[in-house]
Amino acid sequence: MLFGAFQSTDGGFTLANLEEITKEPHRTSFKTSIEVSLVTAVLGGALGFLIAYSMIRDGTPKFFRTAFTTFAGVASQFAGIPLAFAFIATLGTIGTVTQFLARLGYDPYQHGFTLFSKVGIEIVYLYFQIPLMILVIAPAIDGLKREWREAASNLGATPRQFWRHVGLPVLTPSLLGAVVLLFGNSFAAYATAYGLTGGSVPLVPITIGFYISGDVLSNPHLAEALALGMFIVLAAMMAVYVPLQRVSSRWMK
Repeated sequence: MLFGAFQSTDGGFTLANLEEITKEPHRTSFKTSIEVSLVTAVLGGALGFLIAYSMIRDGTPKFFRTAFTTFAGVASQFAGIPLAFAFIATLGTIGTVTQFLARLGYDPYQHGFTLFSKVGIEIVYLYFQIPLMILVIAPAIDGLKREWREAASNLGATPRQFWRHVGLPVLTPSLLGAVVLLFGNSFAAYATAYGLTGGSVPLVPITIGFYISGDVLSNPHLAEALALGMFIVLAAMMAVYVPLQRVSSRWMK
């Protein structure tokens, strides 16, 4: 990939491929991919954290944690074409919901919503982003020692004060690291978005697929340049993720 990104069609050295990926429509592809990744990482991270905490906190029956963990392990790996087709098939069962919303004066389709769009991709991606967040953040939540909460309570701290001064500061590195991990997971996803939209939404992985396997748009060196651009974005994310993991690992010992 590294050498191919700097090669021309005749095998010579060129910077034209890297220059091309900074122009339209490739610039829009990177922008759309980053937007989808940010939305699904932040929403998936927030929802996944709330679900993980609700199943781990004191007072929750243990079988809930077992059930949620088992489901999260399966759902986090359920992606690609099967997931896209599952959501497409589900469209046939939400007609009643759509009619109910229309009676309330809100029709999602009149407001521009469709599953086969960028918003639709974000909704589908959340199906595996939320379970992945549950699996990643659960050990960090387990790292919150009960003694800390008891000590804070004995000192007169309210639950809000505990989370403000102890819980969230301790979990922040793990939360940010998990969100970065979700960003990379979404940014590199290909089959789910392609199976859902057929390539109508410009994402970088889909564009790379067009240049590699397309009969008309075949340009493997430009595809390698796009992949190099993806690698740079993901490397920047990892540069943030690794230090955060080092900090969060201290509290889990």
